[in-house]
Formats: sequence, structure tokens, C-alpha cells
Amino acid sequence: MKRKFMPLLAVPVILAAGALALGAMARQPAPMVIQGEVDATDVSVAAKIPGRVAQILVREGQSVARGDLVAILDSPELDAKMAQAEAAARAAEAQQQKAEHGTRSEKIRAAYNQWQKALAASELADKTFKRVDRLNADGVLPTQKRDEAEAGLKVARETAEAAKAIYDMALAGARREDRSAAAALVAQANGAVSEVEAFRKETRLKAPIDGEVTLRVVEAGEVVSAGFPLVKIVDLNDTWVVFHLREDLLAGIRMGSRLTARIPALADRSVTLAVDYIAPMGDFAAWRATRAQGDFDLKTFEVRARPISPVDGLRPGMSAIVPLAAADRPGAGGV
Repeated sequence: MKRKFMPLLAVPVILAAGALALGAMARQPAPMVIQGEVDATDVSVAAKIPGRVAQILVREGQSVARGDLVAILDSPELDAKMAQAEAAARAAEAQQQKAEHGTRSEKIRAAYNQWQKALAASELADKTFKRVDRLNADGVLPTQKRDEAEAGLKVARETAEAAKAIYDMALAGARREDRSAAAALVAQANGAVSEVEAFRKETRLKAPIDGEVTLRVVEAGEVVSAGFPLVKIVDLNDTWVVFHLREDLLAGIRMGSRLTARIPALADRSVTLAVDYIAPMGDFAAWRATRAQGDFDLKTFEVRARPISPVDGLRPGMSAIVPLAAADRPGAGGV
């Protein structure tokens, strides 16, 4: 009779053991995970000048290489400025040539003739003075006539010296200072031309990096201001994962720490990340205490971690799931 009742007695024991095991499992904390988002370097392609968009040469999702032409602007105002700058440059060059080549030959001959005329007048005044001086000494002419002849001689000599100076200046041409000033005007005008040429190059916008076009901000025919982005390009070779963590979750995370993340968008592929940035966020991201006593505010930190090796298919916006070790959980006393 005892053998027949043994299986019936074992059933309650097994059920009780199972209930105890389920209770123990229910008391264990659920696995804690942190979720981050993939980010990447992106660049806005903008012009330094305003203008009308003539062409947009790329589409969203297109891969581009550094230096590829992505957009063309039309700016008639720059064409007008170029015409003005070139005209000013030609005028400055003409002034420089005039200064370098000196006075025209006709002016040199005219100055020479004026000097010879003044020289002849000076010689005549000298002879006249000598005659008058002798006649005055003999008492034939009064002293007044001698003084007048002497004054005429001085005026004639000074006039001849002035004419000689004008002739010498015509032979020498422009002064060194004048030539330097003319050269400076040429350099200034050429600088204005170079400036306009540099602005005209800005009408042809090129990709600054290798990457993928993520956004076309404008279309052909629209007018854009200086600095307005036309196209955005993302560098898929420079990606990282951003986590926003309460400070009580940072116990086991340090600069250089390795994290194993699961990427749901890549069929739960595991990716090893290395932490390379930890910084507190603003007060707007602080976790406020809900109790007046026994609790305190917790700041939120931004943590960035980069894949230690390239991950094919990893794109901005994808989620990254990282499980926290038990020692890293709040209240576990982790390091």
C-alpha cells in the first residue's frame, strides 16, 4: 500500500519547488540597458555670396567625392564688378607707364628752347650792364640807368636758372615717389580684380568632403543669401554613438571604456565601441528630485563612443542598445 501512494505525495513537493524557483526568478532585477543613437559628421555646403541658384547637380542619397561640383549660382552683379575692376586696373597701368617712360619728347624740346631763350636774354642783359656801367663811370649816363641795367641782369640770370631747372626735370621724368605711387595703384587695382575673381569662384560650389547627400535645401531658380546652406553632406566613415545617461549610470564608464552595443537595424549585430567623450549637459537635462528629503537632483551626461573598427551599413539615426553590467547599475556599488 505504501508504494501506491508515493507518486501522489511527490506531486505537491515538485509543485512547491517550482513555485519557489519562479518566485526567486521574479525577485531578480530585469536586465538594464541603455539606448543610444548613431550620429556622424555632416557638412553644409554654402556660398560666401548671394545669388540665384542656376543648377543643383546632386540628388539626395547620391554619393559625392571631395571636389565634385554640387551647385552653380548666377550673379550678374559680380560680372559688373569684374568689368569695373578690370577698367580700373587698365587705368592704373597706363598711369604707371606714363611715370616710367618719363616726359614726352615734345615737352623736353619745349623746355630746352625756353632755357636757351632765357640764356640768350641773360647774356644780352650782361652785355647791356657792362656798357651802361662804363658810360656811368665816364659820366655820360646817370647812376639810375646803371641800377636799372643791373636789376635787369639779375632777373635775366634767375629766369635762365629757372628754365634750366624745368629742362632738367623734363629730362629726369617722374620722381621716384611718383613712380612708386603709380606702382602701388596698379597693385591695388589688380588686388580688386583678384578679389572679384575669388568671389566668382564661389558661384561654383564643390563638395568639401567625401560622403552622401542627405538634404537638398534649395532648388534651381531660388535666391539665396550669403552663408545659406544649399546642400548637406554626411561623412559615413566618421560615425559615433551618442548616449544621454544619468550620472548614477556612469559608475563603470570611463574614457576609453569598451561597450558592446547591439544594432537592431543591422540584424542585432554586435559592435564594440570605445568611449572618447564624456561631458555634462545643461541644467535643462537634469533629473529633478521628487522628494524634498532623502533625494537629490541628478545631472545628465552626454557620452560618445566610436566603433573600434568600421561597421558596414552603420548610418546616423540608428539605435544602439548596450546592456549594463550588474555592478554598473544604480545602487549596486559599482566602480
